[in-house]
Amino acid sequence: MKELYEKALAAAENAYAPYSGFKVGAAAELEDGTVITGNNQENAAFPMCMCAERVALGYAGANFPGLKIVRIAIATPSSDELITPCGACRQVLAETVKRQGTEIDVIMTSPSQVRHATVSELLPFSFALPK
Repeated sequence: MKELYEKALAAAENAYAPYSGFKVGAAAELEDGTVITGNNQENAAFPMCMCAERVALGYAGANFPGLKIVRIAIATPSSDELITPCGACRQVLAETVKRQGTEIDVIMTSPSQVRHATVSELLPFSFALPK
């Protein structure tokens, strides 16, 4: 788990965050041990920004569609506070869980603490289209 945190922290260093200055990295471990990283990508049109988690999940889905995501770590060098996924990222994580049929361990970090939660714990009432 420490290795996953370190990869997320390293990914944050390459984030494009000229507007907020808040760099975030994510590292997702696939079921075969492959680790995918992502970082936040800001845009002057703020709704167009991509969070680190969604960048990593999108890359994993596009390049490793048959592999399940086991865990994802989120880290930032920009704060000493515990970092958690935003609401949009929680919804995308919930859709990923639904698609793959298994939970994902979300590892939220700060320099002094680590917290784990499943996606369902983070977003117990995720949006789904009516059947």
